[in-house]
Amino acid sequence: MSLPLIMIATAMVALALGRLTAWPTIHRLRTQLANATWSILHDPLTGMLNRAGLQAAHATLAITAPAQPLMVALIDLDDFKRVNDTHGHGRGDKLLVEIGERITDIAALHGGAAARLAGDEYAALLPARTDDLDRIADTFATIISQPVALPADGSLATVTITASVGLALVDTSDPFTEVALHRADIAMYQAKRNGRDRHAIYQPGMTMPPAQHRRGARLRDRRQPTDGTTA
Repeated sequence: MSLPLIMIATAMVALALGRLTAWPTIHRLRTQLANATWSILHDPLTGMLNRAGLQAAHATLAITAPAQPLMVALIDLDDFKRVNDTHGHGRGDKLLVEIGERITDIAALHGGAAARLAGDEYAALLPARTDDLDRIADTFATIISQPVALPADGSLATVTITASVGLALVDTSDPFTEVALHRADIAMYQAKRNGRDRHAIYQPGMTMPPAQHRRGARLRDRRQPTDGTTA
């Protein structure tokens, strides 16, 4: 074999060995990138989408199905603090996970997506394949209120919790925070004001209840939204 061919063969072998040597590092970096991307869009406790993830889902719908009617549901558990105070934060977290799975299943059944926004507050985006918003809201409320058996320290505690649900019908082209989520938020607080374990559907002209009827600022109200707007 001539010297140039030997040099080329040697370089190819070195390149192959270099790739083999670098592969574990490349694989590790890819895994780290995938994990970082997942954590940006998902809630660490429940594995559901977080606010940023739901906003990304909304943005995708706005591109793939412009001006399509969309149901936005905002779901807030009633008196969740009682669960933590009575059964401990460990069981409270397990309840949040179980409720999140129920909400995710309902959203998936209707071809939508669900998220945990903060604390005991969830949201869902559903294609508006029906105009029966009351039935959708009742489905969320009924499934959520089914008893949950929470294991801890070798024992079980059966917990039942209700939810207040706000629904709004919007277009995918409507801004996520300023219109879609905000209208569902208004409807949800109307449900809270009317006695909890209820639902309300946003109607034009509906406004947020007076500040004294609200429970105070939520975690997501105190965070800077990713899109630079406020809810």
